[in-house]
Amino acid sequence: MGVIKARDKDIQLLARLMRAEAEGEGELGMLKAGNVMVNRVRADCLDFEDINDVERMVYQSPGGFEAVQKSYFYQHARERDKRLARKLIQGERHHPADFALWFFRPEGSCPAQWWGQWNSGRYKLHCFYTPLASECQSVYSTF
Repeated sequence: MGVIKARDKDIQLLARLMRAEAEGEGELGMLKAGNVMVNRVRADCLDFEDINDVERMVYQSPGGFEAVQKSYFYQHARERDKRLARKLIQGERHHPADFALWFFRPEGSCPAQWWGQWNSGRYKLHCFYTPLASECQSVYSTF
């Protein structure tokens, strides 16, 4: 059983988004970006109170992912990408994205805060931002 509900079409959609957002950062970069995506489905707080499935998370507007507006998001999900997505759905987490709800690629160093959220670390080009437990306890819940 996974940490979120996911049918085959959800796995494919998550895999496509992970690839579109972070393929250039390798499998670990895709897993970290995917942690944020799965966390948004799990979280019941802040901008994600009504985001309770993969499709809503992927197409959330405003506040969603820029990659869904690019042609490369619409490529077929590869087996490797689906394998990575399944790992995250089963609960695998990767620091600094383990409890993060946001990431972005700044021009330079990671700001300490981004939209009022604290930086939890960087992996290659992406900076990850994690809410305080008092703002979003559900993202910290155990499986």
